[in-house]
Order: sequence, then structure tokens, then C-alpha cells
Amino acid sequence: MRQPDIEIYLKDADVDHKAITTWLTADIGPCSEWAQKGQTWKCTAGNIPVTWIPKAVGKWNSLCLDSDQTPWEDDIACARAAFAALNVEVRCAPGTWVEEENDEDADRWIRISADGEEEITWRTS
Repeated sequence: MRQPDIEIYLKDADVDHKAITTWLTADIGPCSEWAQKGQTWKCTAGNIPVTWIPKAVGKWNSLCLDSDQTPWEDDIACARAAFAALNVEVRCAPGTWVEEENDEDADRWIRISADGEEEITWRTS
């Protein structure tokens, strides 16, 4: 089932919204100018609203695509594409997050890196 939106986390200070623009333009469509409000950056890729939050969780940058019309079925497919395009470690939830999840399930993440793909425990709070 297609997720209603996409959220992935990218590691590394070398990845900024400009690198994200290049990738999203290639995979989705042209990006509008980024608008910064506080620590949050927003643009539109094709017709998809995009939010970039540098260092949202420690050294991890958050990328949110607020649409079910992305080229990716889910967070994992997007994370794989991001890793392939940007060559940085990417983390995402293994499925759609729901408020009622217990803490143990909320800490389950998929890690995609040069080492491959694996499920990890990542305590973000």
C-alpha cells in the first residue's frame, strides 16, 4: 500500500538542501526556490511539497515529501533511491508510523548504507 507521505533521515553534514535539489529534480521534477523559516527549509519538487530539516535528530537531517504521488511506494524505496543518488547513509521507518505504536516498535528503523540494508534499533528521543 502506498504511504500518504515519505520521511527519511540522511546522515552527514555534506548533504544539504542543494544536493537534495539535484536529486529531487532528477527523480521528481524541477524544484522551486527553497524558503527558510527558522531551521526548516521548504520547496516544491514537481508538485510535491518538500521539507528539509538539517540536524533534526543529532547529525541526522530530515527529508519529508508531503504527498502520496512520489515515485516511491514507501519510505524504504525512497531511502534506497536517496542512498543511490547521494551516497550517504539513510534511515527510515520500516512502515507507516502510527501514534499508537509501542516504544519498541517506534525504535525499529531500516538503515541503508555502503554496508547494505539492515534493520536496526535507533532511539531518537
